Amino acid sequence: QTKGVTGSELLKLLEKRLDNVVYRSGLATTRAHARQMVSHGAITVDGRKVNIPSYQVSLNQVIKCKVKPERAKVIQETYEKVKNTVAHDWLEVDAKQLSSTIKRLPEREDVNFPVEEQLIVELYSK
Repeated sequence: QTKGVTGSELLKLLEKRLDNVVYRSGLATTRAHARQMVSHGAITVDGRKVNIPSYQVSLNQVIKCKVKPERAKVIQETYEKVKNTVAHDWLEVDAKQLSSTIKRLPEREDVNFPVEEQLIVELYSK
């Protein structure tokens, strides 16, 4: 049980998923691509391989993409394509190291897609 508004807490939990953080960092072009990268073991969290897309990241954790040198260029190009759209205050992205650090935990205001979370809560509370 967490304290706070249920809908906002749900969105925060979704935003802290590892596959979402990889996507938000610009290391993957889509959420499905990010999920596949995590599932295939291409992502480490604080130096440990994590292959669970629903893993919840914590404050100050370092998420790094560990790829073979021949694939690093592709990931770098992907980041270059999406770096202008990546503007999340809660993430610090290092393009050279293909890594990102959780500077602060995401808040409801950081979720930038239109959703009425209260309707979701009402649906599942029946």
